[in-house]
Amino acid sequence: MDFLRRPCWPLLIVLGVVGLPLSASSAETVKPDSPTAKRYELRYKFKPGETHRTKVLHQATIRTTIDGTSQTAATVSTSIKAWKIEDIDSDGRIHFVHSVEHVKMRNEVTGREDAHYDSRIDASPPSGFEDVAKRVGVPLTRVTIDDRGTILKRAELAAPGPGQGTQLTLPLPKESVAVGETWTFPNDMRVRLRSGEIKNIKSQQKFTLQSVDGDIADIKVETQILTPVRDPEIEAQIIEQETNGTIRFDIAAGRLLRQQIDLDRSVVGYPNAKSSMHYRTRFTEELLKSDERTAEREKSPRPKK
Repeated sequence: MDFLRRPCWPLLIVLGVVGLPLSASSAETVKPDSPTAKRYELRYKFKPGETHRTKVLHQATIRTTIDGTSQTAATVSTSIKAWKIEDIDSDGRIHFVHSVEHVKMRNEVTGREDAHYDSRIDASPPSGFEDVAKRVGVPLTRVTIDDRGTILKRAELAAPGPGQGTQLTLPLPKESVAVGETWTFPNDMRVRLRSGEIKNIKSQQKFTLQSVDGDIADIKVETQILTPVRDPEIEAQIIEQETNGTIRFDIAAGRLLRQQIDLDRSVVGYPNAKSSMHYRTRFTEELLKSDERTAEREKSPRPKK
C-alpha cells in the first residue's frame, strides 16, 4: 500500500530556510527576579562584502501505519547556505542576498528505489529533485534586516518555490537580556484541511537565555501552541512546523554559531481512525570557518554528464 509520497519538507531546509519560521513582530520579554543580573545585548553584526556561510544538515523519518500496514520515508540532506552582505546602511540595516551553493540529498521510501541528488556531481536531477536543482547556485532572495533579525524588506529573485515568505533569521530580543530571561514571538501557523478549508493556529516561539560563557550565549527555543488542537489532521501538519532545540550565538561577532532542533512526536488517528504517524527529525546548522569554507569550495567537481 503506497500511502507515503516522497517527502517534500526537506526542500525548505536545503533552500536555506532556518528552522525557525517566526513572525517579525515585537517580542515580549519576561525579566528575572534579580534587578542586578548582568544583561547582554544580542545583535547581528556583519561587514559589507563578507559572505556568511553555514552548513545545514537535516535528517527526517516519518513512519505511517494504516490498517496495520506500515511505510517509512527517510530523508537526509546536506546544504551550504550563503548570505552575501551587500551593504550596511547608515541606520544599521543589513542588506544581503541569500543563496544555496550546494545540496546533497538522499530519499528512501519503503518499497521504492532510493533516490539521490548531489548538485556538485549530477548535471540532471532525478525525478522529484527538479525544484531543488533550479534553486541551487543562484541568488534566491534579496533581504534587508535590522540588527535584531527583523525582516524589513524581501524580494524573491528566483522562480517561486516552497518556503517563500518564511523567516530566514533568528529574531533577537528588543532589549538586553539576562540569564534566565525569556522572550517570545508570535507565530501563527496555517494548515489546509482535506476539505480545502484553511485554519489559522495561534502559536509562539519562546526563547530562554540559558547561559553565557565569555561571548557565547546558549539559548533554548520551544514552540508553544496557543490554539487548542484536537483534530489529528491539524496536529499532523503543525508538528512539522514546531521548533524545539538549542541555539548558540556569538555575542561579540554578532552571528549564530550553531543550532540544533529535534522532534520526536506521534499522531494517532490520521489519515484515518486506524492509522498513526511517527515523526523523528533533527535539524542542525553550523557556521563554517574560513578554512572550512575554502575546503567546501575546493570539493566541487564538474557535474557528470
